[in-house]
This record gives sequence, structure tokens and C-alpha cells, in this order.
Amino acid sequence: MADEIAVPQLPCASIDVMAEFYTALGFRTTYRQTRPNPYIAMQREDLHLGFFGMPEFEPENSYSTCVVLVKDIEGLHRAFAEGLRERFGRVPLAGIPRMTRPRARKNNGGVTGFSVVDPGGNWIRISALRPVAAPEQGGRLASAMENAVVLADSKGDHQQAARILDASLRKAGPDEDPVVLVEVMAYRAELAVTLDDPDTARAVLKRAGEVELDPDQRERAAEALAQAEELAAGLR
Repeated sequence: MADEIAVPQLPCASIDVMAEFYTALGFRTTYRQTRPNPYIAMQREDLHLGFFGMPEFEPENSYSTCVVLVKDIEGLHRAFAEGLRERFGRVPLAGIPRMTRPRARKNNGGVTGFSVVDPGGNWIRISALRPVAAPEQGGRLASAMENAVVLADSKGDHQQAARILDASLRKAGPDEDPVVLVEVMAYRAELAVTLDDPDTARAVLKRAGEVELDPDQRERAAEALAQAEELAAGLR
């Protein structure tokens, strides 16, 4: 058979809070009830999600998750980010809710993905339908970045991810690829923001800004540089 649609049913403390959040992501409410049990259905194009309210539910203890496969992962992330900024003034990186950036996932065959942790503590794991082409990178720093992404973006262990990057950055020598160095520093600064450590974030961003890049390297590092600039703006 074809054209099947699966609708994940995820818990939350308040269907109204969920509606506000997902409306910012471009969803619309297709069904809502408060009795006998709170429930809301949300839809964004072909993506359907349902949320049921639970008395005394604690999002921090949620284990609920689902996987969403999309063709244009960069475009969807950009739309989500714009909606969050318009509705809430920023893209939350820490706490609940929050959203990560699209990155290649070693634990998903190198396929690019990002995660949305919604107000119910549900992990919406969004993955590219097919691998997104990325430049080949090797070396210790690139490997550390891959491991940190798995720990932080996939498992939520931001502390261990930060330790891995700190150890690699301490050992970084003059022969490191400056593009990879900037990417690692931008990610380390993001982790610092997530961990509510603004001083470390500022220090790492300052160090990233001192990395010398030629025009070609600056073009390759454009995304990381934009990320660093956005993080720095949020720390002012």
C-alpha cells in the first residue's frame, strides 16, 4: 500500500502551550478538545503531530520522541528558526523548548539532521531523506566534532560533548584546518550557551574570531561564522 500517514501521539502538560509553540513553527490546529481529555492535533503540510495533556506531567522527564524525514532539511530548519524568532524573539538553544542546528550525524550514517525539543519535552528528530553532500573532512578535530554532535544533539549530553571539544581544542596545533577549527569553536560556543556558561561562550567566540581565513576558507566557513555572529549577538 502507499500514501499511509502516521500521526505520533505525544504527551504534554498544556495543549495551549503546545499550540503556541507549533504555530510558531508553521503548524495549524486541525482538532482540539479539552474534555473528556485534553488533546490537540497539529499539521504542517504533510507533517501531522498529536498531543495529549497529562495531569502533573513533567516535560523534563519525558522520553517521548519521533523521527521526521524531509527532503529539504535546511529549508525546514530555516523556516522553523524564522518562526521562533518572530514569535519568541530568538531561537532557544537551552532548556525546554530548544532547537539544534542541522549537522551531519555519525550515528545516522552521516545523514544531516536537527532536533526540536518541544515544550512537552518531546524530541522531534528531523533527518534528511537522503544524505546532504558535505565536504570530506578528516583529522582529530573533525572526529571530535562528530562525536560531540552525537552526544549533544542526539543524546542531550551537552556536558560530555563540551569536554570532548575542550580536550581537542587544547591539543589543536598550527596545522589544523582553520575551517574545521572555526566550526568546532562555533559549536563549542553553542554548547556553552546551552549549558548557561556565557563567559566560556564569549571566550571561545573571541578565539574563533582570531582564526585567520583566506577568502576560500571564509566561504567554506560561512555557516559557522554566521552561527558565531548570531551567538555573539545573543550574548551582548
